Amino acid sequence: MTTTITITQDDDGRRLDRTLRTAFKSVTLGEIMKAIRKGAVRINGTRVRDGGTHLSAGDELAVPWVKGGKVIPKFTGWGKISVIFRGDNVLILNKPAGILVQPDEPGGDSVISRVWGVLGTRTPAAVHRLDRNTTGILAVALHGDSLRALEELFKTRRVSKIYLAAVTGRLPEEITVDAPLLKDSVNNMVKVSADGMRAVTRITCLDSDGEYSLARIELLTGRTHQARVHTAHIGHPIIGDRKYGSFSANKLMKSVTRPLLHAYELAFPENVGESLSEIAGKSFTADLPGDMKEFIGKRGLKL
Repeated sequence: MTTTITITQDDDGRRLDRTLRTAFKSVTLGEIMKAIRKGAVRINGTRVRDGGTHLSAGDELAVPWVKGGKVIPKFTGWGKISVIFRGDNVLILNKPAGILVQPDEPGGDSVISRVWGVLGTRTPAAVHRLDRNTTGILAVALHGDSLRALEELFKTRRVSKIYLAAVTGRLPEEITVDAPLLKDSVNNMVKVSADGMRAVTRITCLDSDGEYSLARIELLTGRTHQARVHTAHIGHPIIGDRKYGSFSANKLMKSVTRPLLHAYELAFPENVGESLSEIAGKSFTADLPGDMKEFIGKRGLKL
C-alpha cells in the first residue's frame, strides 16, 4: 500500500530521510534507506534515490508504508523529566536514565513521546541524542524553523557540549584525545580505528582521590559513544560502563547500574537567527542525577 503525505512548512528544507524517520516511527532507518535506494519513494511523482534530498513545503511524498502513529501518545506528564527552559521555539530538558530520547515503537515511552503528550502536537523533535542510560541536558525544537536552525548549529559545531563523568584512576590535568572512531552498527559498538571518522574530545580533571576522578568532557565532535570510547582509550574508562569500561572496577561498584556519564551543559552562540533568539548567547546546565551525586559525595570529589 502506498501512502501520500504533503510536506508542511515545519518540514520545509528538511532532509528526506529525517522527515521519513519522524513521520514513520515504526519503520526502521534501514528499511527507509532500502526503499529510497530501490526507488520506492517518490516526490511529486518522481522517484528519488538520495536520502539527503531536501524537501519543500507543498511537496507530495509517496511512500510504500501505511502512515501510523498519528494519534498523540497517551503520556500527558513529564514524569521524572525536569524542564530547564521552555520558550516559544526551544525546550531544554534534563533527561533521566532509563528512557530513550525517541520512541522505539509506535506509542512507546520516550522523552519525545512525553513532549508530544504534554504539548499536544507531534511537531517537536530532538536535535541531538543521548543514550538510554546517559542522563542530562537535551535540546528539543518546537517548530520547523527552530529545528533547522538548531540542526545547523550542531552540524557546524557552534554549540558547546560539556559532559561530566566519574572515571577510573587519576586523570591528567587536561588531555585532548584526537582518535578516529569506527562504528559497528550490527553490534552497536564503536572502536578507535584509522578507518573511522575523526573524533576529538577535551578531558579535564576536576578532582581526584587517586583511585577515581571526576572528569569534565568537552565533545569537539559528535560521534556515537565518543565520550565512553575516548575515556576508555586513554585508560580511564567511565565507572559503570559495561560495554567499554573496566570489568574489575565495575565489579567493585555493584551498586552502580549504568555508566556515570551526564550531559551537563549546552552553550549557544550569540548569532543564531530569529527563530533561536530566546537562547542566543545563553548556556544551560542540568543538575546531576542522584547516583552521580552519591558517588562523588562518598569519594569527597568536588565539582
